[in-house]
Amino acid sequence: MRTETEGLILKEQTIGDKDRLVTVLTKNQGVLRCFVRGGKNMKNTCFAATQTMCYSRLSIFHGKSSYVIDEAESIRLFYQIRKDIEQLALAQYFCELAIFAVPEGTESSEQLRLLLNCLHFIPLGTKPLLFIKAVYELRLMISLGYHPDMLYCTGCGCYEADLMYFDTVKNHLICSSCTDGAPGLCGLSRGALTAFRYLVVADPKKIFSFQTSPESLEQLAKCTEAFVLERFKQPFTALEFYRQVRTS
Repeated sequence: MRTETEGLILKEQTIGDKDRLVTVLTKNQGVLRCFVRGGKNMKNTCFAATQTMCYSRLSIFHGKSSYVIDEAESIRLFYQIRKDIEQLALAQYFCELAIFAVPEGTESSEQLRLLLNCLHFIPLGTKPLLFIKAVYELRLMISLGYHPDMLYCTGCGCYEADLMYFDTVKNHLICSSCTDGAPGLCGLSRGALTAFRYLVVADPKKIFSFQTSPESLEQLAKCTEAFVLERFKQPFTALEFYRQVRTS
């Protein structure tokens, strides 16, 4: 069986002397691990289009036990990201998260579009990297069915206060008066809460049009990261590297 699709190469590794194994987020088949026969050879027609962070048109053959990319045409290579270590670390985290979170064999155009948009904004410098990170984490989780309840405090119905909390364990909003100090609470100022709510409901085309203060952004990013880690209970190597680079 053969599949014609578009996809973003998330990871590549050498197999033997000549071949490569690439992990790709496809538009309609989720994350697939595919062999590229002779993929180490620069003269191979698939070489350029199957590099990490290359968005390509792919022809994928599905054999009895493996996928093989036998035709690939590059659409866009996010080359500029590789020139900055912090940008590269963030992009690698996005790719690692997609590999873990998006299952094989699922319609995944929403997740692919989100990742492509985030990679587009990373090198532009028009949005803080921390904002792009929060966008990707939160919208990816929502696309996978983890939709946070951020409308009112679940205890008393309070809509807004100087300090409220996102409960990453129970996936809802709670105010200072109703919190019992349970683990998994992330504090949100008014500005951070407004930003969080906006990212939950915004149209995908307008998701990057929002601005918030540096202080609110720090709180927002802390909450979205905690949301991911609480749900997946999985350490991400690239996230640790991004943290080190950002604070160095």
